Amino acid sequence: MSIFTHICLGTNDLARARRFYDAVLTPLGIHNLGDFLDQGIGYGHRAAELLILRPLDGAPAHAGNGGTVSFKGPGRAAVRAFHAAGLANGGSDAGAPGPRGAVEHAYGAYLRDPDGNKICAYCFGAND
Repeated sequence: MSIFTHICLGTNDLARARRFYDAVLTPLGIHNLGDFLDQGIGYGHRAAELLILRPLDGAPAHAGNGGTVSFKGPGRAAVRAFHAAGLANGGSDAGAPGPRGAVEHAYGAYLRDPDGNKICAYCFGAND
């Protein structure tokens, strides 16, 4: 059971964010569930758990320092596809796909989305 009801990340360009998140989340099996009110886009399996939104206060969106949203990948190939899709769709590298030492068999990749939000994908299998 998740400890979260949802996570929100801000954007200044919904069309650009939709292209980016559609591309990076598809390899992880996470789907674009459509528009969220008139404010953004919802992603998840059956319910919108990740919301990409224009800020409600009308001020520009900006990335927080120290915050990262991590997605579970079904395997190493999906983590690599997540990273490659991000680079091909306006994101920037924040940590190439590879083993991570914090947890045994951890394999992850990090990106910055086009608005500067830091995201990553991880899997924890010994192989692909």
